[in-house]
Amino acid sequence: MPPLHTVTEYIGRFAPSPTGPLHAGSLVAALASWLDARAHGGRWLVRIEDVDVPRCVPGADRIILQQLADCGLLPDEPPLYQSQRSALYQRALDDLVARDLAYPCGCSRKDIEAEWLTLGRSKPRHGERVYPGTCRHGLQGKAPRAWRLRVQDGTLLWNDRRLGAQAQDVAAAVGDFVLKRADGCFAYQLAVVADDGVQGISHIVRGADLADNTARQILLQRLLGLPTPKYLHTPLVLGPNGEKLSKQNGALALDTQAPLAALNAAAAVLGLQVSGTTTADWLAAATAQWAATWGSPVKSVRD
Repeated sequence: MPPLHTVTEYIGRFAPSPTGPLHAGSLVAALASWLDARAHGGRWLVRIEDVDVPRCVPGADRIILQQLADCGLLPDEPPLYQSQRSALYQRALDDLVARDLAYPCGCSRKDIEAEWLTLGRSKPRHGERVYPGTCRHGLQGKAPRAWRLRVQDGTLLWNDRRLGAQAQDVAAAVGDFVLKRADGCFAYQLAVVADDGVQGISHIVRGADLADNTARQILLQRLLGLPTPKYLHTPLVLGPNGEKLSKQNGALALDTQAPLAALNAAAAVLGLQVSGTTTADWLAAATAQWAATWGSPVKSVRD
């Protein structure tokens, strides 16, 4: 699955899920990724991550694209839709299955929960339980429901441009994670890695809530023979309850009728203080500020 673009040019992306309009936290990630691309003289793409079809809201993609346009954040290519790319994800899965790196799983959530209860372990407050490997050596008479990656033991090291050195033992922290779900939808981890590879994404700038996904994605990149982008995870916008602002906890839709106000709020989260009377002037000033901190020249994304 070779990238379509050379790996020495900067290509960034913003990849929202159309489960509703952008909110204040979404704009922070969108703005940071746009600024990083512009500061490096690169290209900025938008990918609509609608692979999780049951959660998508009809028309939300159009609202998101309009919100971005209102703020002057225009992609350099037409948006890509994951819902139109199932053949790409199936080829990636088939490649992993052919090399015995992925296997069918017949476990339901209740099966996994029951297995962990027998081990005397309770569900963590956030996230899923580590998969106990029930189907790793065969379905044991169960019908296949999903496909999982066969994760090997070992700590994966990576570096974040803002957070610094990171490490995760994917086997211990996550276990054999899902690549294709029981409902037939391809999982986020496989879809995002396949798309980043084919689009030649060199730099990923996104919210810190996604940092925990990075080790899984790097693992898949290596197994699929894809280059690993450079990562920068931005600060999160928190709600009144101290938790990450999100659509799930009732975050209000981003008001872009006054784009400079929305951009200034996002910039403050990123540690920028920008002035400008027009959106174009404001973005130019913000790009200069971003470049002063994060805009070192790109020599090679393989460095």
